[in-house]
Order: sequence, then structure tokens, then C-alpha cells
Amino acid sequence: MKKIYLMALAMGLMGMTSCGNKAQQDEKTTEEPQEEPALKVAYVEIDTLMSQYQFCKDYTELANIEGENIQRTLTGKQRTLEQHAAAMQKKYESNGFTSQEELTRAQQSLQAEQQALQELSERLQASFMEEQSKYNDEMRDSVQKFLKMYNKTKKYDIIFSKAGDNMLLANPKYDITNEVLKGLNKRYKVKPEVAEKLKKNKKEEKK
Repeated sequence: MKKIYLMALAMGLMGMTSCGNKAQQDEKTTEEPQEEPALKVAYVEIDTLMSQYQFCKDYTELANIEGENIQRTLTGKQRTLEQHAAAMQKKYESNGFTSQEELTRAQQSLQAEQQALQELSERLQASFMEEQSKYNDEMRDSVQKFLKMYNKTKKYDIIFSKAGDNMLLANPKYDITNEVLKGLNKRYKVKPEVAEKLKKNKKEEKK
């Protein structure tokens, strides 16, 4: 070990110049810790993306249409149920039921109708939430795919998402929202079935 160490030291000495000050400066430079290169970062305003990305605008409108259809369906069923309950109450008060058995059957029928309405409401709401989850996944996937392509040339180390006040302070020079938004909208192609639903809704609004 000692022999190897001496050989290494000799090799090091051979590399020195005759200028003693130069050697000391080189040694000092070598010993100083090297600074890590600064990260290249940027951020995207999610609120702006949600309001101006055409994908989000289309699917928000579609969600509103579906939500209104569900509400309209449930409201109609609820109104029918209330009418049936009022008719049964009126018949009961006018002694229209000929027997207790007939009254019991009417009550059971009304309860079954109420239960069916509750199940329909839960089923429609679950389906609606599932669709919204799917839309959110598609939106997130479209943004991530675009950013991967976008970052091939931009070479950012980190791209943050800024929503509301989740970032306490951010220099506007790192804001790439408009660039990303422009690229996303240029790349976006609405699905035929979505376009058809939106077109149909606009026609119905004009009636």
C-alpha cells in the first residue's frame, strides 16, 4: 500500500510546473466544491387552463347537459310520485279504500315507487360521477402528453401546476401558461360524439 501511495504521489508531482504559486492555485480550485447547475423550472396556471382549454370548455358544457338531463328525469319521477301519494291520501280521507288490505297494497306500491326512484337517483349519480372521472383522466392525460412533447425542446427540469394559492409566490417570467394553452388548443380535436351532443344541445336551446 505504501509503495502504491508513493507512486501516485510521484505521478502527481510530475504534473506540477515549476511555478509554485500556480500549483497552489490549482490545488485550491480543485478542493473547492463545485456548484450544482440551477434547475430550469416553469409553471402553468391550472385555473386558466380549465377556463380556456377547449377540451375543458367542451366537457364542462357536456357535463352541464348531462347534469340537467339527470335533474329533469328525477324531477319528473318525483312529481309523479307526489301525485300518486296525494291521490292515495285523498282516497283514504274520502274512505275510498274498501278494505285494510287494499290500503296496505296501495301503501306498499307507493313505497316501492319511492324505492325505485331512490335507486334510479343513485344509479344516475354514480354514472355521472364515473363519466366525470373519465373526462378528468382524459384531460390530465392530454396535458401530460403535450407537456412531454413540448419539453423535448424546452428542457425544463420541473413544470409546476399553479392553482389558486397553492404556490405562495411565483415569478411571472416562469409562467408558460399561454404557450401551453396555445399548443393544447392547436392539438385538440373534439370527438365526433361529443361534437354531436353539443350541436344537438345548441339546437334545442334555440327552440
